[in-house]
Order: sequence, then structure tokens, then C-alpha cells
Amino acid sequence: MLLLLALCLGLPLCAGGQERLASGSELPEARSRRDPLERVGHRVPRHLRLPRLKTKPLMTDFSVKSTIISRYAFTTVSCQMLNRASEDQEIEFQMQIPAAAFITNFTMLIGDKVYQGEISEKEKKNGDRVKEERNKAKEDKGEKGTETFRASLVIPSKDKAAFILSYEELLQRRLGKYEHSISVRPQQLVGRLTVEVNILEQPGIASLEVLPLRNSRQKGSGGGDEDSGPPPSTVINQNKTFAKVVFKPSVVQQAKIAQNGVLGDFIIRYDVTREQNIGDIQVLNGYFVHYFAPKDLPPLPKNVVFVLDSSASMVGTKLRQTKEALFTILHDLRPQDRFNIIGFSNQVKVWKDHLVSVTPRSVRDGKVYIHHMSPTGGTDINGALQRGIGLLSDYVARNDIEDRSVSLIVFLTDGKPTVGETNSLRILNNTKEATQGHICIFTIGIGGDVDFKLLEKLSLENCGLSRRVHEEADAGSQLIGFYDEIRTPLLSDIRVRYAPGSVEHATRTLFPNYFNGSEIVVAGKVADRTAGQLHVEVTASNSKKFVVLKTDVPVESQRTGSVFAGSAGPWGDANHLERLWGYLTVRELLSSWLRRGDGQEKERLRQKAQSLAVSYHFLTPVTSIRLRDPAGQTRGLEDGSGPAAATGPDDAVMQSLRGASVQPGPALKKPYNPRIKISKTSADGDPHFVVDFPLSNLTVCFNIDGQPGDILRLVSDHLHSGVTVNGELIGAPAPPNGHKKQRTYFRTITILVNKPERSYLEITPHRVILDGGDRLVLPCNQSAVVGSRGLEVSVSSNASVTVTIQGTVAFVILIHLYKKPAPFQRDHLGFYISNSRGLSSSCHGLLGQFLNQEAKLTEEPTGLGKNLDPPFPGAGERPETVLKVKGHRAPVVWKQRKIYNGEEQIDCWFARNAAKLIDGEYSNYLASHPFDTEMAFGLGRSKGL
Repeated sequence: MLLLLALCLGLPLCAGGQERLASGSELPEARSRRDPLERVGHRVPRHLRLPRLKTKPLMTDFSVKSTIISRYAFTTVSCQMLNRASEDQEIEFQMQIPAAAFITNFTMLIGDKVYQGEISEKEKKNGDRVKEERNKAKEDKGEKGTETFRASLVIPSKDKAAFILSYEELLQRRLGKYEHSISVRPQQLVGRLTVEVNILEQPGIASLEVLPLRNSRQKGSGGGDEDSGPPPSTVINQNKTFAKVVFKPSVVQQAKIAQNGVLGDFIIRYDVTREQNIGDIQVLNGYFVHYFAPKDLPPLPKNVVFVLDSSASMVGTKLRQTKEALFTILHDLRPQDRFNIIGFSNQVKVWKDHLVSVTPRSVRDGKVYIHHMSPTGGTDINGALQRGIGLLSDYVARNDIEDRSVSLIVFLTDGKPTVGETNSLRILNNTKEATQGHICIFTIGIGGDVDFKLLEKLSLENCGLSRRVHEEADAGSQLIGFYDEIRTPLLSDIRVRYAPGSVEHATRTLFPNYFNGSEIVVAGKVADRTAGQLHVEVTASNSKKFVVLKTDVPVESQRTGSVFAGSAGPWGDANHLERLWGYLTVRELLSSWLRRGDGQEKERLRQKAQSLAVSYHFLTPVTSIRLRDPAGQTRGLEDGSGPAAATGPDDAVMQSLRGASVQPGPALKKPYNPRIKISKTSADGDPHFVVDFPLSNLTVCFNIDGQPGDILRLVSDHLHSGVTVNGELIGAPAPPNGHKKQRTYFRTITILVNKPERSYLEITPHRVILDGGDRLVLPCNQSAVVGSRGLEVSVSSNASVTVTIQGTVAFVILIHLYKKPAPFQRDHLGFYISNSRGLSSSCHGLLGQFLNQEAKLTEEPTGLGKNLDPPFPGAGERPETVLKVKGHRAPVVWKQRKIYNGEEQIDCWFARNAAKLIDGEYSNYLASHPFDTEMAFGLGRSKGL
């Protein structure tokens, strides 16, 4: 009873909905104006009638699946809701995504209607408004380093809905680790909550850790019992190049983490193996990526000026924590470094008139100066920056050390410019003119009132980084953590070169500095794929000498090609390196567009970024997302930001847009999602049949070699449950040196349903036709869920089709596609029975006849006829294993077989002669046409529905 009450009174839906009270005495307009907290939390006099609590929509499933290939992450979020109330209800979907991510698609499913997102060009006149909305979402609503995507809809009474959001991002290396963070904030206890992360790194995974759930509003794991280690129920499987992490807490475990549902970030940190100083270079299908992260180099001296806001708004905790963080940072300076301190408010106050060496005395004096800073006055950002840049420029000019040191400013503020120059554009221009590209500015914004847009541009235009620090108990540690990223410069003036004419459309190749624990990434296209070699050269300066690194990389023989072949997903022939190149290129174009003033060049950059973002389905400030309803109408969706794939409600197989197949091979392999319990009973491949006997704890497999064009009856229960499944075969030549003359695959699966109303499905590797009164055609390269009259069809893009009938029968059809098929390969389907509870005991067909049956193994002398009683084996005779099922006896041998498109290997008893295992003969299972149904086995056929 307590659990039920918790589910009914849980907090916001999909991390964002609100409770409502229904009262017959209150007007709807009045109810909409009242504060939600007042409606739910206020006390009422005893003589008043307590309003009835409206039944809130129930979240039945919250799942996230991430696939990380070579540091590039594809993430799909699915949230499924059920409106149990007797009236329509509005809910809001909220999801925090990394600020650096691009959304590639958003889909809403309401009942049997699918609203598919489309990325299109944004009208230029709306660009400024949308940029402001994105910035506000990131600054005011998102957690640290995140943006918040929102969408709302009305769920009809007793109906269900699902939200599906996908995004992509290149993971950034900081402090020697890549961090992948997933927001898990359903804010109610969820029947099925799953987070799955697959990591595939060709060089090898050097380290991997799963952190406790982190809620940025409080330390620790969001209220959990454990202070360290992975969250409860986390399972980690890892080998040299692949890792799979699954977080799947039960309702009880969720309640232990937080009474009203999980509220935190699921975080994975890892690093990869590095062997060459020149970096990891991967080439695949005409695209390359170069990861450069050298180590074991002596650090460069750094010249640093700390510019600290001491205006009146810094009073209290902000200034205290800033001072404490600076004390720690000053102690971390190296003897070869030089530093100075500036405090600014109305006036700019400099500790020393020049940079000083790091000594115990200078560090102590600097701490005293910081300690005596007091908050007062306004904020002269322009004056403080000009003074800091002047100090650094004078020191470098006097000492002629530019080539052997790094000059940088660490600038911290909590507000907007209010004194001196207050125009943001002029501040940016003044700063850029003063630095001349030789001084990097690292900005830190504290609190919610800061002009973070200005700080981002200051860093962006001056080779630095920007961070936002929230006003929390650990703000000081956030400041120290940011400084740790830049505390150890190893190289300066890094230039990455490739042989002339060998690459085109490469991303940025010049970098002013490289800091220990970070990473430089360059991506591009290979201009001449027939060259065989890609020559790479990196030059840089470090503290002792000028560094030159060279290597030649094979263009087509990279192992990456065999490992990742066919990971294109719905983006055509794209591969993960091409997606990564598109991501980086769009990012750089947008950065250049933001830095430019008005003019033709700014417009050219906008158009180029927009065109590329549309082609790669990236939601950016210059693109928009619109929802297309089943009737083909489109409507705008308010901003969000962030990338693509779709999943659907209930037991649909919902997968990321990109598969993470570890096994090499030409197929576009998609891993099945174990959230749906697909039984082993199946017909897949060439085709191979597998039958699971759970009552007997046995698995049996056999082959049926049909002819191209044959239509095989797989499930026949037309008279009872009204369900029939037929599969049509297509032929292909046999592989060389094989024992078969030809191969056959299932080209089409037809599912006929006659109860409660007549409908049928025709499924091919490329489309699904649903005819249930209204004819509907669904492409297999787009995820969607539709349903009507007890029949639900879920398409997971280029991966699978799940068909659920009356909630008691479920079939899963796996889609097998080949990017470059061999002569003996064909795009084909695999048929799996997921749920057979609704099929009768009279069910038949090549697979249906074995459902709900028991099987038994015995040992009999070799050559025994199936109608004779087994005598004792004679001397020297070796008994053979015989399977008994439904009165049949078939000799079997122990064998291993792969199912689920090679994703799982099973042990089974193989019947070498399938004719001894099945009822009747092969011809009894042939249908005259795809929509042919059979009344009963051996009694003839009806001629369709």
C-alpha cells in the first residue's frame, strides 16, 4: 500500500510535470493560476471538503542507451507514460543534455499516432530569438555544463505516450579522463529504469570507473546509502577494447536511492591506451580522425595573471570560496612560473606592477593581498582585462621568452559590465586587439547573474576555455578543478600537417597550447583514397626544444574498418568518423559565425553551418526541429538543444541509432536490446530454426533447406487465436567450397490477425505495410510506433520490428542489412517469438507446433528405428542421443549456434534430420501465397483473410 501511495503521489513526470488538484467548486481558470505547491501542500480546515487528488500519469519505462565509438557518443532517451485518469492530462518531458551535444531527433508517440521530428533550416529572422532561448536554457535551467530540452503534450484518458530524444557528442578529455554523464531524473519510482552504456575503443581501454550518482545540488549520490563506488545494481563487463555498463535498479533499489525516484547523473569515466606520441590516427571509408595527447613531457613555464571580481555582488560565500580556492592555486604554482593578481570593481587594483617569481615569500604575500580584498562598487570588466593583458605583454617583451612559456589570464566574475566600457562587442574587440593572439583568456562565471555569453566569447576568441560555477557548497572545488585543467602546459604553438593534397576539409590544425590531461582532435576527409598512406607531421615547442613528430598511416588497412564497418544506422552510408567530422566542423563554423561581426563573411559562415547541420540532422542555433504528424502536417517545436534515435513504449525493442557490434563482419549489425525477453525460438539466417523447451530445460535446433520463392508457414493458429505467420524465401549462391548448392533467406514475413478484427502486416528489410482498414507504410530506416485495435507495431530504425497482438502475443523480426554484400549474402529478416501466451495449444507451423510442448533426451543404440522399443546396446555399439517430442524420435548431437544476428551463442541439440522432428512433410508447410491461412494442419487451407 505504501509503494502504491508513493507511485500515486510521486514528483514531476519525466523529470518535469506537475501535480494538479481537481475540485468541483473551483473554476479551471482559477486552478491554473494557483501555485502548485499551494494546491498540494496547504492545510485545510476540517469542515472543508478535501479536493480529490487527480491521478497523475504513470511512468512505465525510463531508459537510456549510449553507444560510444572512438570517444564519439550516440545517446537515446526513451520515456513512456500511461494516463490512468478519466480525463485528458498534460505532461512535460524534460531532459538535461550536455551543453556540447547536438540533438539529432525528437519523436513523440501518442496512442497510435507518431509525431516524427525533422531538422530543417531556421529562418534568419528568428536566429537571435532562438539563440537567446538556448542561452537561457543553459544558464538558468540546466545543471552545470548542461542544457535542458523540454516538450509537453496532452495524453488522452486511458491512453499512453512516449518521448524519444537522441543526441550526439564528442567526449572531451579533462584531467586525463573522458567523462560521459547521463541525466537520470524521472523523479518518480519507475517500473522499468535502465541505463546502458557500451564503449568501443580500438586502441584499448586503459581505465574505467563508474561514479556514484551525482546530484549537483548536493554532494554524494543523491541520497543513496553508499558514499563511493557505482550505484546499486550496476553491472560492468569489460575486456581490452569493449566495455558494457548497465544500471538497472529495481523499484525497491530506486526507493533506497531517493524516496521519490532517482535524481542525479550517471557518470562513467575512462581513458584509452596510448602508445605513440604522435597520437591515435583512425581512417575509415574516406574519413580520418587524429587524437593527439602526448604525455611524459616537461611542463612549460607559465605566466599567469589572476583577475578577480571584488564588486559588491561578490559579498558573502562567493568571495570567501574564491579566496580559499586561490590560496590553494597559489600553492600549486611551480618555481619557474611567474604570476600577478588583480582585483577589480569600480577601480582596477594591481598587487604588483610586474609579474613576480614563485617563491614561498611571494606566495605568502599574494595570499595576504587576496585575504584583504573586500567587496564594493561596480564591475569594470574591460579595464581589468586591459590591465592584465598589459602586464603579460610587458613581461614577455622585456624577457623575450614567448617561445618557451605560456601566457594566460584566469578571469573570474559574477556579474555584467557596469562601469567603464559596458558594450559587450567593444569589450570583445578591445580584448582581441590587445592580446594579438598571444595571450589565452580562461573565464569563470559564478552564479546566475553573470553574463556568461560574454565570458564564452572572450575565451573563444582568445584561445581559452570558459566554465560556469554554480553557487553551491563545493564552488571552491569547482574553481580548483578548472584550474587543474590548465595548470600544466606541455606544448605551445602546435601545428598538425598532412602531406600536400592528401586531405581536404580538415578541421582546425593550429593550436596555441596543449595542457596535460587534455586532448587535441583533428578530423577530415582523405582526398586520395588510392594513395595507400597518409603522412602526418606534428610540430610544437616545449620547455627544452622544438618538437617534430612524423608517421605514415595506412589509409584502407586500418583495423577500425573491420571493427566498425556498417555502423551507419539511418544516416545512409555515414560512419562514426564521418559523424565525428561533421560534428567538429559544425562546431567550428558556429564558433567562427559567433565571433564575426556583421557582414558577408558572417552570413557565409551561417549558411555553411546551416547546410551541414541539416545534412547531418544536428539541432543548432541555425536549425530548428519540427514535428510531423501522421497526416503529414508539421508544427514547430520550441527550442531545445542537443541528437537522434528513437524507441517506443511497452516491450518494443528500442535501440540507439548506431549499433555497437564488436564482431567484425560486413553486415550492418544491430545488437538486440535485452529489455525485451526474446525467446530462443526463432527462424533466422539461412534459415536456421531454434526451438526452446523451457519446461524441459532443452534447446533444439534444425535446418530446413527450402527453395527460393517458397512460402513457409511458421505459426498457424488461425482458428483459435486468429494469428498466422508466413515467411517467403529468397535465394542466393552458396559460398565457395561450401556443402550447400545455394542459400535461402527470409525476404518477407507476413503476419495475419483475424481477431478481434481483420488486419495483416507485410514486413521486408526496408518497409512495413500495415493494413487494418487504413493502409499504412512505415520505412524501416525510421523509428516509429503505431497501433490500433489491439495490434501494436514498433519499428526500431534499421534494427528490428516488434509486433504485439492483444498484449499476449509478441513477435520480433530482426532486420539484417549488408553494406557491401558478398555474392552469397542478401538483406533478410530473422523471426523470433517473444511472447506466445495468447497462442492456443492447437497452434501449429514449423515453429508453432513446438510451443508449450515438453521434450526428453534418451540414449538408444545406433540405427534404432523410431517405432521399436530400445533393446540394450550390444557389445561395441555406441549409443546415440535421441530427442523425444510429440511422439517423434530424432537423433541429435550437441552443437553451438549463434542467434540474435550473432550477438549471442547458444548450446543446442541439433537434429541432423529435421524430417524426423516435425509433423508431416516439408510440403505440408508450404503456403500458396503470403496471405494464405491454414484451418488446421493437414486439413487444407483457406485462401486468405
